[in-house]
Amino acid sequence: MKRSTAIIALSAGIALGSLMTTTAFAAELAIVAGATGKSIEMLRTQLDAFEAKSGHKVSIVTMPSSTTDQFGQYKLWLAAENADIDIYRTDVIWAPQLAKHLVDLTQATKDVVGDHFDAIIESQTVNGKLVALPLFTDAPALYYRKDLLEKHGAKVPASWAELASTAKLIQDKERSAGNSGIHGFVFQGNAYEGLTCDALEWVKSNGGGQIVEPDGTISINNPRAAEALTMAASWIGTISPKGVLAYQEEDARGVWQTGNAVFMRNWPYAYALGNSADSAVKGKFDVATLPVGKSGDSSAATLGGWNLAVSKYSKHQEAAIELVKYLGSTEVQKQNALLLSNLPTIKSLYDDADIKSQQPVIPRWKSVFLNAVPRPSAPTKRSYNEVSKEFWTAVHNTLSGNGTAEKNLAKLEARLIRLKGDGWK
Repeated sequence: MKRSTAIIALSAGIALGSLMTTTAFAAELAIVAGATGKSIEMLRTQLDAFEAKSGHKVSIVTMPSSTTDQFGQYKLWLAAENADIDIYRTDVIWAPQLAKHLVDLTQATKDVVGDHFDAIIESQTVNGKLVALPLFTDAPALYYRKDLLEKHGAKVPASWAELASTAKLIQDKERSAGNSGIHGFVFQGNAYEGLTCDALEWVKSNGGGQIVEPDGTISINNPRAAEALTMAASWIGTISPKGVLAYQEEDARGVWQTGNAVFMRNWPYAYALGNSADSAVKGKFDVATLPVGKSGDSSAATLGGWNLAVSKYSKHQEAAIELVKYLGSTEVQKQNALLLSNLPTIKSLYDDADIKSQQPVIPRWKSVFLNAVPRPSAPTKRSYNEVSKEFWTAVHNTLSGNGTAEKNLAKLEARLIRLKGDGWK
């Protein structure tokens, strides 16, 4: 894949003096990453810089874009004590589930952890051990076509009900004018971890809780949660295409970036891509906080983010830690912010002049992720993956018309009670 001139030029500007000194021996490392396209391009460029300074060699093992598929493969490799993978790029929710397989980075990173937001470091700390160093954080927003809202005299919706009515209004008027391919709203509706994120936002913003509360209480079977899912089900076939039930992040972005959606729910990475040279919506959109539910009083955005962990089974742990610290450094996080619109986990970068000038949306996103809602991975511990699967299954059934929200949430509650047993483990 040909790397863009911008990436190469920016890479050349990395302060290599801040990298590690060359070690006594050269290691061959492998890093697993689920990123695609421009993100992989950027990673390869950064690894080239690391190789030139350290003498180590690093290969990238790519993964499917689905985080559910990634997690399943990670578990298989780690359970088999696979020594071929040195570094894993991990989702923010995976720390409690994978911790026993990961190197404790507490001592090795004590000189840099203070630069990061405390809450993000805490999210990757299990039983007092830092098992992954933050790479970037994440919180979704509502993408909207500011040109279409202006054209039809509409305002940015503050509630989900306003979003539905505005989306339908603009969709219908545009279709009547010959724009037959446009949809009102696209999101992540496939049965996978992404749907857990979307649906948690609908439920939480409607005052329906967090599926499982921080104290471990199962809270999902309640009228406000059912109301939120019933609302979302009403979008299918009206403002959202029926195909949204199979959409992941890139599917939604594909529809949006070709100019065929009025609104989209997605993560920050879609901002830079939406403004790329070949985008049909370049300069035509903006972002806002996600809407509030009918029975809620505040917006909710699911906390996301990616981190870097070193496998206990790596034969080159010292070199792997070296690479993790480099990829999580201020220089590299700044580069990722400028060219990928990734949200830094390093506090000072939100006041960086270059970022403020070239990616002004990033400082605006700070308040979003600082108030983001965590998925219940901490209270449910190693059971989180099963909890999430049960939740997204219930949600997907509701969106698909396979049972009412009330019935599906009652079944979900029963399954979670059985899964919890005498306590989350």
